[in-house]
Amino acid sequence: MGGNLLRGDLGRLPAVIDWPPMDLLLVRHGESEWNAVGRWQGWADPPLTPAGEAQARAAAAELAGVELDAVVSSDLRRARQTADIVAAFLDLLPVHVEAGLRERNVGDFTGLTRDEIDERWPGILAEWRTGRVQQAPNGEGPEFLIRVLDALDRLSTTFSGRRVLVVAHGGVIRTLHRHLGGEPGPPLHLGGLWIHLSDGGWRVGEVHRSSA
Repeated sequence: MGGNLLRGDLGRLPAVIDWPPMDLLLVRHGESEWNAVGRWQGWADPPLTPAGEAQARAAAAELAGVELDAVVSSDLRRARQTADIVAAFLDLLPVHVEAGLRERNVGDFTGLTRDEIDERWPGILAEWRTGRVQQAPNGEGPEFLIRVLDALDRLSTTFSGRRVLVVAHGGVIRTLHRHLGGEPGPPLHLGGLWIHLSDGGWRVGEVHRSSA
């Protein structure tokens, strides 16, 4: 697709184009070492914890009954490790890596805990949770959504007409959910969201909940 046709009114595409149906299941990666200690990650690249690896294995077993054709991952290690575990279990290797799906760059929040952020910027996290603040100091702003939509453009070409598991990040999933008119819930590990592509563009499907 040229010129990112996904950026229109809540992800709508021109109705004159016959888009093959496509389904993406977007899930958050398993627990990382920084998740375990409450540090904001953004583009930092810590690996999964043993608990995160176990979450990925449990999620893979849950997904065994779901019809999937491929697995895609962000380029960050916590997502790639999760995707590799799931894809190996489902016999869907190799994983396709899409760098545009990496987490939002959280700038000066990187490596800090919530308490440390609240101390330095009082009230900013409350605004962040409601979506009224979407940019950390020296972090990504509106360009984050554009980057993610560009990645969806590429996936819709590479995997046209297929059902694909996408292992990404809480910020990616929440931002897409809000952009497509939904109200995102808490970012649970291996939880996420179905989105569907058809003639009308991308639309939100069911929320995916994992017991992993």
